[in-house]
Amino acid sequence: MKNGKLPRTRPSVFSSTNNHSNPLVSSNQIFPPKPLEYNESLSYRPTVTWSTPLSSTLQQYINSDTPFGGQSIHTRIIKSGFIPNTNISIKLLILYLKCGALNYARQMFDGLPQRTLSAYNYMISGNLRHGLVQESLGFVRRLVLSGERPDGYTFSMILKASTSCRSNAVLLPRSLGRIVHAQIVKCDVEPDDVLYTALVDSYVKNGMVGYARTVFDMMLEKNVVCSTSMISGYMSQGFVEDAEEIFSKTMEKDIVVYNAMIEGYSKSIETAKKALEVYVDMQRFNFLPNISTFASVIGACSVLAEFEFGQQVQSQLMKTELSKNVKMGSALVDMYAKCGRIEDAQRVFNHMPEKNVFTWTSMIDGYGKNGNTDEALELFLRMQECHVQPNYVTFLGALSACGHAGLVAKGHEIFESMERDYSMKPKMEHYACMVDLLGRAGSLEQALKFIQQIPGKPNSDVWAALLSSSRLHEDVEMANIAANEIVKLNANDRPGAYVALSNTLAAAGKWDNVSELREGMKLRGILKDTGYSWVGRDS
Repeated sequence: MKNGKLPRTRPSVFSSTNNHSNPLVSSNQIFPPKPLEYNESLSYRPTVTWSTPLSSTLQQYINSDTPFGGQSIHTRIIKSGFIPNTNISIKLLILYLKCGALNYARQMFDGLPQRTLSAYNYMISGNLRHGLVQESLGFVRRLVLSGERPDGYTFSMILKASTSCRSNAVLLPRSLGRIVHAQIVKCDVEPDDVLYTALVDSYVKNGMVGYARTVFDMMLEKNVVCSTSMISGYMSQGFVEDAEEIFSKTMEKDIVVYNAMIEGYSKSIETAKKALEVYVDMQRFNFLPNISTFASVIGACSVLAEFEFGQQVQSQLMKTELSKNVKMGSALVDMYAKCGRIEDAQRVFNHMPEKNVFTWTSMIDGYGKNGNTDEALELFLRMQECHVQPNYVTFLGALSACGHAGLVAKGHEIFESMERDYSMKPKMEHYACMVDLLGRAGSLEQALKFIQQIPGKPNSDVWAALLSSSRLHEDVEMANIAANEIVKLNANDRPGAYVALSNTLAAAGKWDNVSELREGMKLRGILKDTGYSWVGRDS
């Protein structure tokens, strides 16, 4: 099998009917269009003695941080009539890729008398480096159709393309990693650290953590990049203990692997305390926090309402160049607001040199949830005066503030402005906010009519808002309507609907109905989840 070719049956990503023979630049066009300076000391003579010094000079430009000057060499080659050999042509191809001149690199590639595997690999990686995933995969197809056998580097580039496709709007099969893995085995390619790492990363980013772990366990030496991918994969799927196992076995730790643990822990209230512990530990080992570290640990403080720890993080942040970073400022505003420290949030907000939509939204939402309705709506207006366009979450914050203050008319105005002024179609969350706003104000009939006019089928959140308001105003009939609609949608997922209806019936003194309802819950095996709250205390 070592000398065999890839099987004829190939997944669609490896095959194409596109014709790639036409060069992107016409044959009579001299390039680059505007040559830069070149080394005048070079002796350009159309003889074979050019090759060695020319190759060496091109390599120096390729290795330098300013490769653009090397383009003028190609201009001199064309003017002299010298026909470069394959080695010189490939170096020119690499030079153009490094300069970002992909069209010229493509012409060099198409002009090669013999397209080697290394030439294909350079074109695949070069296009991928510039975010051109589809073009990169196009060269993979050409390689396979040409009869060349991909090597480990080729496969690692394909895997990298599979993990880059989300941000490039390129639709690739979720199983591409498995397809490539099968080809690696069939072609008897000897995996190295680069290929193993690419496989693990591909499996993890496609949610196949089990396959990733199988590959990971096959590695004789686990590098920190692979370990970080495994930790992120396990954390994203809630396998915290598995992530902890990988972390504890990672001998050569770096800031990135610590960040993976902190970020993973920070997502859940059950583990957020550990994020703070890892944050402290990493600094004991002389790892300085970076922007990702600060963002994750501030997020953990938000989850835990640990504003005192958050203040320490802010003090540390102020000693770095990140203190004026808009992402950090927004995270601090959000953290203080969620901890109920609205004055601290306002102080951070006011001193930020730059604000984005997330900053404004966090402050508006914080004002609303802490009972500062006037400030929330005033800031919402000021945001628009500053020509910052609200997003969906901003409108939720403003509508919620109106709901807490009973400002029905203002809420209607804000709701209608979404589509009228910003061409944003309201989502179900916005409809639920409006139902809550009307219901809190006691306009239950109006809230029901509003629900009936919602485009599409209202979800359980919309009906839950009506049920909550019905319970608040002890309207048994309306509560029964809302509860029945919730049961039709997802009875087992919303046991609270039964409880809310039961409490409404009890408040109205209809105990026979309460008993009947609770018996029905028992027969269906529906149990209300145990409630709990998180209370901070001084340690």
